[in-house]
Amino acid sequence: MGTIDNLVQSFLAQKTIAVVGVSDKRDTGCNLNYKKFKENGYRVYAVNPRISTYDGEPCYSDLISIPEKPDAVFMLTSPKVTDQIVQQCVDLGIRHVWMHCMMGTKPGLAKSMTSVSPAAVEMCRKNGIAVIPGTCPAQFLKPDVGHGIMRRLWRMLGFLKVSG
Repeated sequence: MGTIDNLVQSFLAQKTIAVVGVSDKRDTGCNLNYKKFKENGYRVYAVNPRISTYDGEPCYSDLISIPEKPDAVFMLTSPKVTDQIVQQCVDLGIRHVWMHCMMGTKPGLAKSMTSVSPAAVEMCRKNGIAVIPGTCPAQFLKPDVGHGIMRRLWRMLGFLKVSG
């Protein structure tokens, strides 16, 4: 456990990141984060069982299908899928997980806009996985003006506190 800033710093120190939930049907926050990680020098793997390519690169059906073990996993999915992905993280020994939530780390404020699953958060903690249960990498990884404002606002309102 640590502060959100320590958890984010640790996550962003990883080199290979699987991004779960990219879409070929519409532009999403997951797609934005995939591109931000890539633009910032990370080796990035797209994960979505519905598609075989994303952004000109292979897209994998699950974490197990990726040709190398990712150092970290970011997901923007439904909480039900989050549960499945976290189990794969446990099985593969992945030690860093970030679950997206539009409203910082307060998923109860945006129940339909969160990837956070309380059961998955608990599974991470029980298995020694550093977990960020909410917020968005785009608020921390060279944020644009909008994401920078969101980070400051969520911090001021106390929405970036990690409990547990």
